[in-house]
Amino acid sequence: MVIVRILILFAAVGIGASLLAWLLTGNPRYRQWAWNFTRGTLLAVLLVLVLFAFERIFFSA
Repeated sequence: MVIVRILILFAAVGIGASLLAWLLTGNPRYRQWAWNFTRGTLLAVLLVLVLFAFERIFFSA
């Protein structure tokens, strides 16, 4: 679960910085980058949680 927390922390910082850059510059490229980063982060978190679930189901002692 530490991996998931670190991933979410980095994602929040990256998304926040990108949205702040968009607000300061008005360049829609930063908003699009934040959206792509959000989707990638959600996919990565989902993948890690699915791996945790499979580990718990198939490798529990």
